[in-house]
Amino acid sequence: MGMRRAQFVTETVLRIFTAAALFLYVLAAVHQYLKDPSRITLIFFIFANILAVGLAIFARVPSERDWNPFSLLVTLFATFYFVAFKIEPGIRLIPEFWAAGIQVAGILIQIYAKWSLRRSFGLLPANRGVVVFGPYRVIRHPMYLGYFVTDIGFLVANFGLRNAFIVFMQWTVQVVRIMREERLLSKDDTYRRYMHRVRYRLISGLF
Repeated sequence: MGMRRAQFVTETVLRIFTAAALFLYVLAAVHQYLKDPSRITLIFFIFANILAVGLAIFARVPSERDWNPFSLLVTLFATFYFVAFKIEPGIRLIPEFWAAGIQVAGILIQIYAKWSLRRSFGLLPANRGVVVFGPYRVIRHPMYLGYFVTDIGFLVANFGLRNAFIVFMQWTVQVVRIMREERLLSKDDTYRRYMHRVRYRLISGLF
């Protein structure tokens, strides 16, 4: 069944807003980097968000999507949380080089997960087809694990109470997002079988 007109308008507006927010953030972050080129974690964080948000703009239309207002609110925060970060210099808990190394690890996890998903990646919880290969053989949400690792890499080189709070809120929201995604996907017999085979969502043995 095709999208209703209201859903199509919402989808279009969401993608345009996503592109605009990402563009403005990138401009601000590049400005900060040019002021201090030693802050390479900014460059990696810019790349990570272009990778995450940019692909969502061109994701294929799903067979089923969660249009619940709460899901939309959760998705908006989980997607655009980075604009709330204080990108001016903060406290470096570890050297910039090592923090960038953590970010690179997170980005590589994201790339592997997104390469496996290809155009099945998107923002709102949706069924774009069940992917069961690549990193999805190990955990059910490797892409979110990649986000978490990347965020930690940024935080330890740009620490402050505001940034720590944003990361905490982001991961509280991401857990909610995961649960809502799985509630929708579990309507699919293929996904239910997949959940039985791959027990953990983010970290094997824990969650």
